[in-house]
Amino acid sequence: MTKAIDFHKKYKGKIETKIKCPIDKKNLSLVYTPGVSEASMAIYKNPKYVRSLTNKGNLVAIVTDGSAVLGLGNIGPDAALPVMEGKAVLFKKFADVDAVPILLKTQNTKEIIDTIVNIAPTFSGINLEDISAPRCFEIEKTLMEKLDIPIFHDDQHGTAIVILAALINALRVVKKDKNVSITISGVGAAGTAIARFLNDYGFKNIVLCDSKGIISIDRKHLSSNKKDLAKIFNIKKSGNLSDALIGADVFIGVSTSNIVSAKMIKSMNKDSIVFALANPTPEIMPDKAKIGGAKVIATGRSDFPNQINNVLVFPGIFRGALDSGIKKITTKMKLAAAKALANMVKKPNQNKIIPSVFEKGLSSRIAEAIKKCK
Repeated sequence: MTKAIDFHKKYKGKIETKIKCPIDKKNLSLVYTPGVSEASMAIYKNPKYVRSLTNKGNLVAIVTDGSAVLGLGNIGPDAALPVMEGKAVLFKKFADVDAVPILLKTQNTKEIIDTIVNIAPTFSGINLEDISAPRCFEIEKTLMEKLDIPIFHDDQHGTAIVILAALINALRVVKKDKNVSITISGVGAAGTAIARFLNDYGFKNIVLCDSKGIISIDRKHLSSNKKDLAKIFNIKKSGNLSDALIGADVFIGVSTSNIVSAKMIKSMNKDSIVFALANPTPEIMPDKAKIGGAKVIATGRSDFPNQINNVLVFPGIFRGALDSGIKKITTKMKLAAAKALANMVKKPNQNKIIPSVFEKGLSSRIAEAIKKCK
């Protein structure tokens, strides 16, 4: 990874503060004292002016405690900063949203919630990033209750939205419907959100697996989150991932590398769909999935067809929310975003079930879908 290190050294990070207005001797008195006091008093008298007189209306906080960074795990806030800067770049590049990394030197749930509540006046949206499960669920839920700006945990909902869009089109390719049997590997933030979101869309035949096997009400020592999931997704009583894949139509992996074999894929139904999304090495490499008989294959990597990546939706979601003053990102909005993303691929095929992030008009289409749900 020498190129990546050299790249970051060259630029000393990837973002900077940029002045939007002209600065000269005449304007300085408007930018700061004495003229700035007029803007402050206008906002004091009518707080709604803050969105038109400052950059708050286009400003999002990217908040992390560094506890679940990409595929790197709990590496802490400092090591998470390159990722958060990268996220800020994606916000700006694809939706012209200004985003600021906020790194928290605590992994205490209450402290995280209190900190975000206290800094929220600066921002018009909060993007929670790389916070481990199950704490992330409580953090998001509590913040949505306390704040009147969009709270969006991208690891959960961004992932789920893109997967639903990809699955809608993959099912068109294999000519199957919502009655398919789906096996999900990974019951962290992403896996939990994916299962619940697919269920919201109408998929009912879903089996969830963690590192110990199928999540079921018969399992002992389940977390409260897994107990709740077992009550909803409990088609198979027990077994491991191999058992869960027998007769399945769809595999969705958000877990760890090399845990699925070609033989396991062969046990699935004909024309199976495999989304192996562990990074950097997927649960099964595409060539092995093909040997197993998979018809449509997606990964999280850019060097294979059908890259499933959150960047396809989160910039557009925030663009739409900020432009229309939306206070909550609802399930209806997320479903609309997934459908809009799927509809950008007019004729899906094995090698294209999802658009490229560089496809013209992508973020604006997602933004418009969000605005229509207001």
